[in-house]
Amino acid sequence: MKKFFKRLMFIVIALFLIVTLKNKSSYASFNLGKLLNVFKSDDYASRYIYVLDREDKTSQYEKNSKTKAYPASLTKIMTTIVALEHIDDLSAVAPIDVDTYREMVANNSSMAGFYGREAVTYRDLLYGTILSSGGEAANSLAINVAGSVEDFVRLMNEKASELGLEDTHFTSPEGLHDKDQYTSAYDMAKLLDYALDNGDFRAIFTKMTFKTTPTVDHPDGIVLKSTVLSKLDGVPQGSFEIIGGKSGTTYEAGECWATLGIKEDREYICIVMGAPLKDISNPDMAQIDDTIKLYERIK
Repeated sequence: MKKFFKRLMFIVIALFLIVTLKNKSSYASFNLGKLLNVFKSDDYASRYIYVLDREDKTSQYEKNSKTKAYPASLTKIMTTIVALEHIDDLSAVAPIDVDTYREMVANNSSMAGFYGREAVTYRDLLYGTILSSGGEAANSLAINVAGSVEDFVRLMNEKASELGLEDTHFTSPEGLHDKDQYTSAYDMAKLLDYALDNGDFRAIFTKMTFKTTPTVDHPDGIVLKSTVLSKLDGVPQGSFEIIGGKSGTTYEAGECWATLGIKEDREYICIVMGAPLKDISNPDMAQIDDTIKLYERIK
């Protein structure tokens, strides 16, 4: 497919040059730079993309941005901001729920590393949800905040409605695949933009590592690492810097990234979703390449 587009690009450019030589004024109505950008835009593995300028709320690039897509663990962005808006004391104890812990293990969910009934704090759960994408952390947040997963999911969908996320619906706090759980790149960017205005959320989202509080099960705590920032170590970022992010991966959703980056003192949100995934145990990380290229193209 890429070879086809390259050949087509050369043909169109050649035709353009021929027309231009015959009529120099034609360039005024046909911009070669824009044409090249069209072909460059096809060079992304991700099926759904939205890049948002946080300052003026304008789109810097989009691709199928309002098409419904599976969010995988990007779901946990909503889980975290909803939980934060219902927690009074982040240092309060919020133990790991045993039933959902077992469910997450049985479903091969990503885990933060906590044990069932472990007496962790809300803060530990929040960092475990975003940095390590822990299924046990997300569901324990839900139960400690709302009493049940079902009631917490209701809060998630109420928040989605409040924010005007028209193509979004949640069925779980952790994001395991469900055909009725979906969002769009546009909605996810809008949600993340809102969440980043919360100081606690921003602190969590932009943290590279976090050490949890000591417990009987983990006397030295657990060192949690960002599944996004840890993947960027040694990756050239040129004139921009990615300072925070959340990943999501299932076979149905593909490889997904939601990131916050800074370029020339201006903040941008980049959402890439649906990069094809052939082997979940050995992903090709196409979403990273897409993300880097998208930040590079921002002017």
